Amino acid sequence: MGRELLETYVVELPEQAMALLNPLRAEILNRLAEPASAAELARGMNEIPQRVNYHLKALEKVGLVHRVGTRQVRNLVEVLYQAIARTYVLSEALNWPQETIHRMKDQGSLSHLVTASERIKRDALLLLERSDEKTEIPSATLETEVRLKNREQRSAFVQEYVQLVNQLVQKYQAGDDGEETYQAVLTVYPKPLKGGEQA
Repeated sequence: MGRELLETYVVELPEQAMALLNPLRAEILNRLAEPASAAELARGMNEIPQRVNYHLKALEKVGLVHRVGTRQVRNLVEVLYQAIARTYVLSEALNWPQETIHRMKDQGSLSHLVTASERIKRDALLLLERSDEKTEIPSATLETEVRLKNREQRSAFVQEYVQLVNQLVQKYQAGDDGEETYQAVLTVYPKPLKGGEQA
């Protein structure tokens, strides 16, 4: 029922960029890799359905989500929505001051990081329950630190990092014919020091 998602979508419209700045809308986009209704999203996010529906309409209006079908739930017909991509990159062509674009990119990524970490925690607990039942759960974790001199080096590192990961995903991406789906969540962020300062 769902459409094939783009791995990366370059955001060039200011109204799309502003939508991504809203943490709730960013979380909705994160959850819409698979089709879902406003009611389903609201349950998963512990939100009021009307509030989620409002933000869904706003995301649909700027073209970041689209309707992919409907389904019957008891005596109601629910509209199903899906995001257009898995990740979003703000274009330098937005013609906003560089400082504003960098701040927006950082803020958007941190919002996604919070959402992703909560989702990983929930998924890990569910998988641990399955492993307690002697079910084999293949997984891998990589954690490392990279020292970057300045903003230019950080930007170059992140761009190359995203490019390499996209190549790897495309290489191993299987067709939609029943294979098990694996979740890959990759993050890059400055290591905070004690007291909330940045390394």
